[in-house]
Amino acid sequence: MTTETRNSASENLDCMSSLEIVTLMNSEDSKIAPAVREQLPQIAKAVDLCVSALENGGRIVYMGAGTSGRLAAIDAAECPPTFGVSKDTVIGLIAGGNQIEISLTNDKEDSPESGMADLRQISLTKKDIVIGIAASGRTPYVIGGMEYAKKLGCNTVSIACNSNSEIGKRADVAIEVIVGSEVLTGSTRLRAGTSQKMVLNMISTASMVRTGKAYRNLMVDVVQTNEKLVARAQGILLEATGISGEDAVQVLEKAGGSVKKAIVMVLASCSAEEAQARLEKARGHVREALA
Repeated sequence: MTTETRNSASENLDCMSSLEIVTLMNSEDSKIAPAVREQLPQIAKAVDLCVSALENGGRIVYMGAGTSGRLAAIDAAECPPTFGVSKDTVIGLIAGGNQIEISLTNDKEDSPESGMADLRQISLTKKDIVIGIAASGRTPYVIGGMEYAKKLGCNTVSIACNSNSEIGKRADVAIEVIVGSEVLTGSTRLRAGTSQKMVLNMISTASMVRTGKAYRNLMVDVVQTNEKLVARAQGILLEATGISGEDAVQVLEKAGGSVKKAIVMVLASCSAEEAQARLEKARGHVREALA
């Protein structure tokens, strides 16, 4: 596997100065984006499947072990505050448990049955989409989960960093980002992990935008759970409508804190009730509600 081979550029890593090490890492990291670019058609197909699942009442379920599982959990955890979805809309499963701090050396990742059990635990249905993530492409926990998902009739996506991966063979859409060998041999939290994070960013963000969670390039379903996010909501309303700061506070109050509703109220010159009705008819898409 390319993720386990030695990198000739870093063979004398332990003899390098701090500046030499980070310079080499920076140089090697420059190869990640081009590798991801090669997989954009596959990533777009994955987004389309995610959009279909969400629009039909399904969930996006990530599953992985070690670094891959942590990245999945982080991406899932960031969706509710960013896009205003429930914590059950995007789920990140990690081999051995669902906490980001789960040890990397966890024997659950060697068990296909554990992957199946975790999907049963969340009551997986054929409406859901399962995205298996493994840098090696052969993690048994992920393989077991994907095989179980296929039996239920779920769409499946794989994200790996090796060609012809085992999880890719079990996926409707196989994303294989070939970033090559790591600066520190076998440490796939480096280039492989970065590429996985980039792909997950694309999948979740594009899926949420496609399902109405953005107006133009603004986060219109942001959840206002602290002062920073309250200010962000007001700023988004200002950007979208051009009204003053004081007016933004008042309109948001009338809209019950909903940035989406506030935008429609201002730009369509309507009441909160009419704005809500427009949004419901438009399935939450602000542009359609305004049209």
